[in-house]
Amino acid sequence: MSASWSTSLLTDMYELTMVEAALAHGTAHRRSVFELFGRRLPAARRFGVVAGTGRLLEALERFEFTKDDIDYLHNNKVVNEQTLEFLKDFKFQGNIWGYREGDVYFANSPLLTVEGTFAEACLLETMLLSVLNHDCAVASAASRMTIAAHGRPCLDMGARRTHERAGVSAARAAFIGGFVGTSDLEAGKRYGLPTIGTSAHSFTLLHETEEEAFKAQVDTLGPGTTLLVDTFDIPKGVETAVRVAREAGGELGAVRIDSGDLVAQAFKVRGQLDALGAKDTKITVTSDLDEYAIAALGAAPVDSYGVGTKLVTGSGIPTAALVYKLVEREGVEGYMEGVAKRSKSKSTIAGRKWAARAFDEDGYAVEERLYVGNREDFKDAIVAGDEDELTLRPLQIKLVEEGNIDRTWYGPQALLRAAEYHQKVRNQLPYAAWRLSEGEPAVETRVVPLASAAKPN
Repeated sequence: MSASWSTSLLTDMYELTMVEAALAHGTAHRRSVFELFGRRLPAARRFGVVAGTGRLLEALERFEFTKDDIDYLHNNKVVNEQTLEFLKDFKFQGNIWGYREGDVYFANSPLLTVEGTFAEACLLETMLLSVLNHDCAVASAASRMTIAAHGRPCLDMGARRTHERAGVSAARAAFIGGFVGTSDLEAGKRYGLPTIGTSAHSFTLLHETEEEAFKAQVDTLGPGTTLLVDTFDIPKGVETAVRVAREAGGELGAVRIDSGDLVAQAFKVRGQLDALGAKDTKITVTSDLDEYAIAALGAAPVDSYGVGTKLVTGSGIPTAALVYKLVEREGVEGYMEGVAKRSKSKSTIAGRKWAARAFDEDGYAVEERLYVGNREDFKDAIVAGDEDELTLRPLQIKLVEEGNIDRTWYGPQALLRAAEYHQKVRNQLPYAAWRLSEGEPAVETRVVPLASAAKPN
C-alpha cells in the first residue's frame, strides 16, 4: 500500500504517546469502550445530522502503519521501539457501532461506540473526530438550508471557498442534507453525485459583447443552458439571453442572478421573462446564500439556489464540536467498569450507552433515550416497551465486527440511502425542529440506567 494512501498518521501525536505509555505499563490491552458524541448542540441548531460514516469506514480500511510511516516515527523519535513494533502489525480488531448515516442526533447521542483494547481504540480518535466533526457540521447546515428552500433545489457551489479536499467531503455531506448537485467534479466522480455548472462572469468579459458570449455558450451547450445575466445590466442581459436562445431554435433553460437585491431582482426578472413569453425559463440565484437568505427568498419567484461559502463552513458553525471519550474499561479484577470525567462543564456519563428514539402515536419523535448497561438488558427494555405507550426504535447499527468492516455502509448506493434516510427521519421530528431561530433541541435526551449498569461484567 502506498504511504500516501495510509490514514494512520491522520492523528495527533498524543494518541501514539498514550499507547507508548500504556504498553510500557501493561494497560494497553485492557478492554475499553469509547463513545463519540456532542455534549450539547450549538444554540442555532435544533438537531444535528450524522454524516461522514461512509468516509470514516473507507479511511479505516486504510488505517495501517506502512514502512514509510514507521520510518518517519522512528527517525523523528516520536515513540520508542516497543511501540513501533506494535504499530507495524496494527489492524483494528474491535467493534464499532453507530447511528445510521443520515440520521439526526442530539446532546450526548453516541454517534459512534468503539469497542476494543485501549490501544486500538485510542489510535482511531483523531481520524474519527476529524471526519465526523466536519461532515456533520456541513450536513447540519445543508439540512437547514433545504428546510428553508421548501422543496426548491439547492446546489453546492462551495469547492472554491474551502480546502480542495474539504470541498469534496462537503459536497458529499451536503447531499446527505438534501442538496441535489455539486459543482465539484471530483465529488461527482468519487461519490456519483450529479454535477452542475455553465459559465462565470469571466466568460462574458472574454468576448467583445455580452451577446457574443451568450451565443458562444448556447451554440456549445444548447438553448437549455443557464446564462449569467448580471455582468452588466440585468434587464438587457435577460432580453439578450432569451433572444439568443430562440435564434438557436429553443427556449432558454434558465438565467442566473449573482448580485444585488436578489428578492427584488427575482420579481423583476420573472416579470420580464413572462412578458417576453419565456414562461418556462427558470431563475437560479447565487451570492453568499445561507438558510436565512434562502428563507427570505421564499416568496420570490426563484427556482433553485446555488450555495457556496456558508455551506462548506457549516453556516457559521464549522465544527460539530463532537468529542471522543472513554466511558468503560476493564478493571484490575477483569470486569468492565464505567468511568467518567468530572471536570466542571466537561463532565461525561459513565457506562456504555445504547440509544433509542421514542415516538408518539402520530409517529413524531418525542425523546432520545440513552440506556446505560449491557445489550441484553437494552433489548429487553425495548421489547418491554414504554410505560407511556410510546414506540421505541433502536438507533445504532454494527458497522465493524471484530475488525471486519460492513462495506454496505459506504459507496455511492450507501450515500443515496443516507440522503433518503435523512429525509425520512427529519420528517419524523416535531415542528420545532424546522425553525431557523435559536432555541432548545427538537427533542430532549434522557439517560436511563439499566440493571446491568451497576453490575460487574
